Amino acid sequence: MMARRALAVFLLAGFGAVLLPLQVHLAGEAKAANFRVTAITLDLRERIGQMGFLAALSGFRSPLAAFLWIEAHTAWENTEWGRMAGLFDTVTTLQPRSILYWDMAAWHMAYNASVAAMQDAKQPSEALRIRAQRQYFDLGRDLLERGIRNNPDKYQLHLQLGVLLRDKFEDHCGAAAAFLRAAQFPDAPPYCRRFAGYEMAKCPGRERESYDLLKTLYLEGDRQRLPTLVNVLREMEKKLDIPSSERVESP
Repeated sequence: MMARRALAVFLLAGFGAVLLPLQVHLAGEAKAANFRVTAITLDLRERIGQMGFLAALSGFRSPLAAFLWIEAHTAWENTEWGRMAGLFDTVTTLQPRSILYWDMAAWHMAYNASVAAMQDAKQPSEALRIRAQRQYFDLGRDLLERGIRNNPDKYQLHLQLGVLLRDKFEDHCGAAAAFLRAAQFPDAPPYCRRFAGYEMAKCPGRERESYDLLKTLYLEGDRQRLPTLVNVLREMEKKLDIPSSERVESP
């Protein structure tokens, strides 16, 4: 057993020596591009153990993260929410440029774990169940916000943050801001702007901004004239007392 462990350590160290110059080069490019590079720290060592730490040092972050992701999925199946949260945190630390890991980890926390907390039959206090649910909402939000900081060139996590703020926090102003940030990326789907307009309509003081955005989308043609957009636009017309001659056509 000791001989095999020593051989494994030797092989990992050898691979690390080969990969180290490439990792230094990639780290320099990432820094120049304003990307965050997660450091291998003693805290990470405590979470993944000695062999995992050596694997991470030796350039095996990706397979180690994939293995721990499977472990997190198993924890989810067993409703081990605390263990799952810790594993997700380690996975995203190892692979901070993976949109999938941040997105799915946030979803598991803010949706699956929060629902389980609210339905926990072992906790008779509704107040404590609500508190636990909100803590999982916060964990999901934190994962998305950290994911955004590590992936400033991607729209996906801004979009998911908007969905979370809308659905779980009922923070319509925050959701509108997140959808607008997502919409600024050239590869973002067109519904990001629509979602931003819908949320601004519910944000006090931004009704006119909502109307202007939705009217602009409406004028782009039939592709944008979905029933929800038309209905919200008409509500804004009434609220803002838009002259009849400037209102959208009746169906």
